[in-house]
Amino acid sequence: MAIKSKSRQKKFDTRIDFTPMVDMNMLLITFFMLCTTMIKSQTLQIALPTNEKVEKEQQNKVKQSEAVTIIIDGKLDDKGLSDPNEGMLFYYDGMPETDNLANGESNMKQIEFGAKTGGAYPAIREILQERNKDVVLKIADLKKEWKEMKFSKDEEINDSIYQEKAKKIRNDSTLKRPVVIIKATPNASYAHVVSVLDEMQINNISRYQIDRINEVDSAMMIMVQAKNLKK
Repeated sequence: MAIKSKSRQKKFDTRIDFTPMVDMNMLLITFFMLCTTMIKSQTLQIALPTNEKVEKEQQNKVKQSEAVTIIIDGKLDDKGLSDPNEGMLFYYDGMPETDNLANGESNMKQIEFGAKTGGAYPAIREILQERNKDVVLKIADLKKEWKEMKFSKDEEINDSIYQEKAKKIRNDSTLKRPVVIIKATPNASYAHVVSVLDEMQINNISRYQIDRINEVDSAMMIMVQAKNLKK
């Protein structure tokens, strides 16, 4: 009797070739790169000074009616670190008035900022806008024309013309413009200083500088704080 041989099925290894998929991915990447609109970088526009040649003495001279000094003071937390969300601002117009400082009288005023006040320096913004009112109003009218694309139907050209016109308004010497002097105490954090510098851009302040706090400023701050605590 013959023995039947068992049938054996041949097993084949299955393998998927992904080489065409690589080519297709490259085509898709190329397609999206060519058809996608790139996001414009959101950079901070800084108003730079003009290149007019003036004497050094005239550059340092500031009319008393135009000068505004802002002093930034921070609040320390339990760990002794400056809280970036809480602090105080002191400001005064013109030169410091210290004739009656012993009686607690000066031209310095105090503003407290933090979570309770909105945190975005609303009070100092109002003060800067009031002192830079002529420039703010002209920039607002110019911005309205920019939004309506009146300078050019091309977006880039429209933006370029707007920036050039806005720069001329900010540097227009015929307009009443403040000169802001920014000072910071050791308790102020880097975030505090950056926030105040942001206010310069928001309110179109073209003339500002960062200076060191002096003994007169410190004495005025102490007297103002003491006076406010008595109230």
